[in-house]
Amino acid sequence: MNQVLAGIDFAPVLPHWLLVALAVVVLAALAPALIRVVVTAEGQRRIAPARGALLRLAAFAALFLALANPRLVEETRETRPDIALLVVDRSDSTGVADRTRQIEAAREALEARARRLPELELRTVEVPEAGNQGTRLWSAVERALAEVPRARLAGVIALTDGQVHDLPPAPNLDAPFHLLLPGRAGEVDRRIRIVEAPGFGIVGRQVELRVVVEDLGATQQGGAARLTIRRDGGAPRVESVPVGREHRIAFTIERGGPTVVEMTAETRPGEVSDINNRAVVSINGVRDRLRVLLVSGEPHAGERTWRRLLKADPNVDLVHFTILRPPEKDDLTPLHELSLIAFPVRELFQVKLREFDLIVFDRFANRGLLPPVYLRNIADYVRSGGALLLSVGPEFVGPTSLASTPLGQVLPARPPTGSGAAQAGLVEQPFRPRVTALGSRHPVTESLPGANPTEGTGDATWGRWYRAMRADARSGSTVMEGPNGAPLMVLDRVGEGRVALMLSDHIWLWSRNHDGGGPQAELLRRIAHWTMKEPELEEEDLTARIEHGHLTVQRRSLDPGPAPEIVVTAPDGSVTRHRVEARGGRVTVEMPAALPGVWQATDGQRTAYAAAEAGNPMEIADLRADDAKLRPLTVATGGAVRWLGGDGGVPELRRTAPGRDTHGSGWIGLRRNGDHTVTGITALPLLPPWLALPMVLGLAILAWRREGR
Repeated sequence: MNQVLAGIDFAPVLPHWLLVALAVVVLAALAPALIRVVVTAEGQRRIAPARGALLRLAAFAALFLALANPRLVEETRETRPDIALLVVDRSDSTGVADRTRQIEAAREALEARARRLPELELRTVEVPEAGNQGTRLWSAVERALAEVPRARLAGVIALTDGQVHDLPPAPNLDAPFHLLLPGRAGEVDRRIRIVEAPGFGIVGRQVELRVVVEDLGATQQGGAARLTIRRDGGAPRVESVPVGREHRIAFTIERGGPTVVEMTAETRPGEVSDINNRAVVSINGVRDRLRVLLVSGEPHAGERTWRRLLKADPNVDLVHFTILRPPEKDDLTPLHELSLIAFPVRELFQVKLREFDLIVFDRFANRGLLPPVYLRNIADYVRSGGALLLSVGPEFVGPTSLASTPLGQVLPARPPTGSGAAQAGLVEQPFRPRVTALGSRHPVTESLPGANPTEGTGDATWGRWYRAMRADARSGSTVMEGPNGAPLMVLDRVGEGRVALMLSDHIWLWSRNHDGGGPQAELLRRIAHWTMKEPELEEEDLTARIEHGHLTVQRRSLDPGPAPEIVVTAPDGSVTRHRVEARGGRVTVEMPAALPGVWQATDGQRTAYAAAEAGNPMEIADLRADDAKLRPLTVATGGAVRWLGGDGGVPELRRTAPGRDTHGSGWIGLRRNGDHTVTGITALPLLPPWLALPMVLGLAILAWRREGR
């Protein structure tokens, strides 16, 4: 819009100080004529100017006016509209209750009213959800202000619940900031705040969670609330906890891997939402330092292989015995001259047997060192949850085989029996170990580097072994095979425990890189960890994990048949079904997991749980609509705070002059700045020289004639 403004301006011909000096000289010169004392006929004295003095004063005044050069100035301006910002909060906390509808209705009403106001441009700024950074409202305002000239800023209107997490201590804003909040003042909210939660716990030991149930916005604090606790979707445990005070929850880690604990506080009457009444904690169960007993039946080339493997793991406490002097060896050396110690049979296999996590027999033969009662103790140890690993040599197919003892009841394979069994059970020929079709799906042997193709054709690229024991597998899973397809490694579950049987003592050749070597360390590590029930090596398992907002469900099975349907239950109870083709014994399902809480996945036989934390924990920490954080800014800028859920509803918009009130009953104001651009200026002299000169001369002549009379 163009405007034309007119006014009188002065453009002096001489400097101001010179004009002032001349004026002082003229007044001094005219003062005697202007202030003259005369005596009247009655003899009275009075002041009267001399004849022609006023005309002389008028002549000088006209001269000074001409030197001041008065002009009639006419200015043409183009006014620029003011700009106001409408900031709309779209973070997750504005989606609770009825806030989304109220904010959207207010946005539409304000935009419609702003269009009716002249010389005003309303710009809408969206504040998106910021992940785990809370509500970044002020950052959005600053980005918008960077594109607005401050001389045109009329004000800022914010549609938000007031939960802002990036407000600086002293915001720089020189225009009114108006805050419009959904709902009504005085909202209350209950939440669970986790004070401390361990990231991991030792299997078999207790861990402790520290939580607080808090009531926000309540006029009265205290009392108690019921807290429901579930572990891995099990039966709920209900405890009464004091509100506002720290509460400790203790439980025992029963297994390795993640343990998901869900806590839910009862809903408070009148609270705005119960989203933050629930908290989920995932605690990873790990084993303490593993105690391993390694018994080598005799010194041999592969003995150091086991020792190096177990000693290389800092989490393993190894107890190693090597039988150097079997009972049948009698060279009449007096016992007091021997530097060897006696094999502590009773201490190891009766007193402290249960303290070991894994027992390894390496080429151990039954030569009377272990009486049947101790071998029976080992078998019972396995059935009740222990781990046993046997690496056997020629002794396994001979008369001193452990398979012929009470321990043989838990072994998954038996050597040949009868006459000539030792010769029939011992195979000495070059061969390359192969992974069986079942082994290609078993986590102990799947994807071993250099293994034979999973289709079953072709040999492995591993180095050759030269000795194997022939045995008949009667239970368990044969994951590797030797010459002529004979079992080479058999894994079995016995009761609550596990047994691994390696029917060769030549794996040490791989550690020497013989004939190209092989994955000796990785294979032995997997075998040992499988026997000790490490979760990542379970052959029949269903796991679920949530990372970066995505749920990954993985099913592992040795069954070659079609995979069953995976059913996923979200924290809100919604159910999705997935049917995916199995590849190598594995089925993987991936899907978004935006809802916080416990997600459950099942294949009909097993169930897995995963904990999803809130995508924006700062956002749901306080779900009340509250003006406490932004009120200082509204006060400092002269803005107003209004509740959309009150009787007033959406306030009217008005334009206000600078320095005037910017809000009142039922209305909020946007400042009128009057910013403009000058497009043209014209100046017309009011006393040009051709007019000023005759005027001055005329007045001077009149003064001369007046004085000459």
